[in-house]
Formats: sequence, structure tokens, C-alpha cells
Amino acid sequence: MEHNILIIGGTGLVGRTIARILQSRNPHISVFIGGRKGGKTDKDLKIDVTDPSSFQIISDKKINLVILSVNDKADEILRFAIEKGIDYLDITKPTPALVKAYDIAMDQKVGSRIIFSSGWMGGIVPGLVKTLSDSMAAIQDVQLFVYYSVRDLAGESSAHFMAENVAVPFHRYEKNRPVSVKHFLDTEAFDFSFGIGKRNAYNFDVPDLYILNHVERVPDVSVKMTYNSKLITWLLGAFQSLRIFSILSLKERKMIFGSSGSGDQSVFEIVVKGKGGSRKLSLQSVKGQAELTALSAVLHTEELLRNSHENKVYFSHQLHEPLSLMAQLNAYETINIRVTQ
Repeated sequence: MEHNILIIGGTGLVGRTIARILQSRNPHISVFIGGRKGGKTDKDLKIDVTDPSSFQIISDKKINLVILSVNDKADEILRFAIEKGIDYLDITKPTPALVKAYDIAMDQKVGSRIIFSSGWMGGIVPGLVKTLSDSMAAIQDVQLFVYYSVRDLAGESSAHFMAENVAVPFHRYEKNRPVSVKHFLDTEAFDFSFGIGKRNAYNFDVPDLYILNHVERVPDVSVKMTYNSKLITWLLGAFQSLRIFSILSLKERKMIFGSSGSGDQSVFEIVVKGKGGSRKLSLQSVKGQAELTALSAVLHTEELLRNSHENKVYFSHQLHEPLSLMAQLNAYETINIRVTQ
């Protein structure tokens, strides 16, 4: 069977990285790049997610799978994929947009695989959580701790999300009840692996809060993050405590969160607690967030190509056997994983 894969947003940082990793591992696959400006080759397609009339080329090129790595606020690509029976993989959505898109997909009869992969680093966290317990039902608490470096090479989407939502409350979960919190409050000391050491971490919103509680039924779920600079971490907490973010303009908030370096490590840690005690999984991406997010998208894509998953709506971790997912991540040369009791 011919495999034609389209990456919409393929000219952005993560999209380009997906294309590089996917093509290097699967040279037999035809990879098309979609963007608003098109390009110079027959693999560069002019597609604007805000203009459904530009989608006809997806059918003309007989695309089997669309990977969405650009913000599609109106979910036009999702609706098109469902209507045309095309496989769909989305790695872009913050929590509110993910919940909306998931409801759209679940409300329709689908004739393809619709995959939501918008959790932290391409939706791999819930799958890794499953490697730390014999049963999801035995898990009482999941904590995700994120280390973010301002030196990391970053795209625009995460900065724009933080600028738009830093002053907006979101939910963590305690005993299955949503608890309203804000970014960069409720400090907690955490000892990070890979030479980082003890840092203060603050509230942070990622879709895994919703996924782990609503889909995997974990009663207590929280996410906290810290920056590589202790000063920046403290300043963001102070800005939130003093409500400075609420009076800054969107442009000013984008200036605060819009920095991007030339590259640095990215680290996250998952702590799972249950009746049998607690376990921790630490993951380091030497090449940073973009590389890990792109690799995760590629692993989901390869799983769709390799196995005949039935046509329905999934979160990406539901495609994989958890230990297989961890092994594939660990086999990548710039990923390091440690599990401790």
C-alpha cells in the first residue's frame, strides 16, 4: 500500500523535525509539507487551515495521514479528515482546544483513525505512566515535573499559548475533583535528575491533567514546571502573585515567553504513587523539546503504519503497548530514561 503523509505546519520547527526523523527512518514513505505559502517542489502543498477551499489538494495527492503541527482553532482539518476518512494525528492543542476537538470527534461516526497527541512532548506521558504500575486502577496519584530551559530551541506555539493563558485559571485534580489553580503559583521543591538538582517548581497546565484524570481515571493529577534559571522561575512566580500578568498586554506577555535559544536539554519526571508505594521515571532529551515532540509524533505514525488499529478516536498513548513505547524512546540516541523505586 502506498503511504502518503502530509505534515501541515511542516515548515515550522517541530514540523520540519518530524519530516526529518520520519523520512530518515522510513525512506519508502512519501512525505508532503503543507503550509500557507506552498513551496518549490511537488511535495510542498499550499494549505491554509483557515481556508477549507485549500484542502482539495489533500484528496488530489491521495494523502493517507495528516499530521497537524500548526494551530487550527476552528478544527477545520479535523472535520475534513473525518468527512474524507483520512487518518489524523494532532500534536498542537492546549487543554481547552483538545477537549473541544475531542468532543467534536466523539460526536461523529469516524471511518479513520483520529489521534489526539497533544499531551506533553507528543502525548507520551500517559503511556509512560502505565509502565510504572501493574494496573492503572492501582494508581492513586500522578505528578509530572517539567524542566524547561530558555536556551532550548523553541517554536512560537508554546510561547503564544503561555502568553494567552498565563493569567487564566486551569484545573489540577484531587480525589477526582477539579481544583482551580494558576500558572507559577504553589511552589514545590523537587530534586531533578540528570545533574539539574533541587529546584522550586510551580503550577503548569498541560493536557495530561485532563487525559490522566478523565480518560485513565487517576484521582490525583498535578503538573509543575521550573526554568533552568532560578531567577526567571522566581520572577514568574512573583509576577503571578502580584497579578502583573493580568495588566500586561498580550504583546508584552509574548515578549516575556517568546525567547528561544540555540538548543539545550529538556527533562521531565513522572512520579506515580499507589498502594504498592511510589516509582519515578525520569526522561532526558539531549536535543530538547522539539526533537522529543517530533520523535513522539513519528513513533505514533509508525505504529499506525505497522498495525491495523480499528477506525475510531484515540489518545496517542492508547495506540502503544507501554513497555514497547518506552523501549522505542530509549532506543533513540538522544533520549535517556531512568526508572527508580
